[in-house]
Amino acid sequence: MSTNHVKTSNPFSLIFAAAILAAPPVYAQDGWVNLFNGKNLDGWAEHSGKAQYTIQDGVLIGESVADSGNSFLCTTQIFGDFELELEYKCDALLNSGVQIRSEVFPDARTNNIGGKEIKFAADRVHGYQVEIDMDAARKRMWSGGIYDEARRGWLFPADGEKGSQGMAFSGQGIKVSKPDEWNKLRIVASGPSIKTWLNGELRAEINDSLTPRGIIALQVHGIGNATAKVGLKVCFRNIRLREIKAGNNTLTEQEKADGWRLLWDGKTTAGWRSAKAGEFPDKSWIITNGELTIVSSGHAESQAGGDIITRERFSNFELVADFKTTTGCNSGIKIFVQPDLDPITGAGTKAATGSAIGLEYQILDDEHHPDAKLGRDGDRRLGALYDLIPADPARPVNPVGEWNQARIVSRGRHVEHWLNGKKILEYDRGSAAFRETVTQSKFKAIPGFGEWPDGHILLQEHGSEVSFRNIKIRELPPN
Repeated sequence: MSTNHVKTSNPFSLIFAAAILAAPPVYAQDGWVNLFNGKNLDGWAEHSGKAQYTIQDGVLIGESVADSGNSFLCTTQIFGDFELELEYKCDALLNSGVQIRSEVFPDARTNNIGGKEIKFAADRVHGYQVEIDMDAARKRMWSGGIYDEARRGWLFPADGEKGSQGMAFSGQGIKVSKPDEWNKLRIVASGPSIKTWLNGELRAEINDSLTPRGIIALQVHGIGNATAKVGLKVCFRNIRLREIKAGNNTLTEQEKADGWRLLWDGKTTAGWRSAKAGEFPDKSWIITNGELTIVSSGHAESQAGGDIITRERFSNFELVADFKTTTGCNSGIKIFVQPDLDPITGAGTKAATGSAIGLEYQILDDEHHPDAKLGRDGDRRLGALYDLIPADPARPVNPVGEWNQARIVSRGRHVEHWLNGKKILEYDRGSAAFRETVTQSKFKAIPGFGEWPDGHILLQEHGSEVSFRNIKIRELPPN
């Protein structure tokens, strides 16, 4: 057996000058690139710890050492959307993992994450980790789980090691894992979606966009001063990656496989019509450069070109859409829209003109539009269920002029609002809590408000300039 002992270093500059220092990858015709060449660690650098890394017959081996924190062998290149495949074999008593979209900085710093101040020591790798854990004796087969290293802890399963979801996740892991054998791990990161497969079986799925790009790293977990664990090994081979490159208003092959389709094609008005008529409005809406934009017309509600709705009706679905605000803008995305109902005034009485009735994901420039200060507890601010339920105040909002991503999930009576990968509110249509909220809103006089079995999806024209793109939907089975 041939063995190469590889001395690793801590060259901070590699992380920030990858294009200059890293050898250019050689891509196959199908787009896959080998991240590990099987001979040396070109394109990799060790951070955070002092584990030993060697190469034997094309296999990369990480070995635990005493008195070291977690060690990470990191790519010197940054990756955003990709498919990553590798095979691993890990000693049962050694924890490991694969970092994706992760970060490491040469200096100590403090970041505010979800309203919490988190301190990172110099050279501390942090970010999403796809777990490798093969400890069958402890019935803790967590490979394929998603952990947020040095930041927020377990993301999937969300209740961590002690909860019922975590126990079921470990039970699945026991069935699919292959102790003392090579296991195949597959990771797909596309936009806010991160999914993992172990030996061909789906293990984890989250939507989170805290860090959309970053390094990839192979972990050897620290063992403290447990001398009995010195020399435990995790082995990696066949590490390859294919970047996902999809333009706006297009679908990746993975999205197509997952049942997504474009709700707007990025070019025409196909599939959409006026909420008031059978055809698309002849003013206020323009299509340029793959963006669907409302022209500013004085900020009046649905009094120029008016709202547009899908020609189809939907009930159980997942909807995503990018939107870009302008200073002082007001708009929204509505679901379960009933265009035959009369519009209403702010006081809830019948109005001569106004927006079609539905459940609205509010789009607003909170800083400059007066509506942000109206309503109750912020239920008219960005991301709220308009005039009904406020969004999480710690929601991740990109500034005016930059793109944000809205995501709405409707399954049965349950509805969720997401913003830039974070869930910001949820509710159950028809529940006692929902009905009580309706009685306090402008919609209180509408019988059965929000409890319709299906409806159109609407983009609101409120006389403000707002742009949309990448409007996608996939229909879901009911609960």
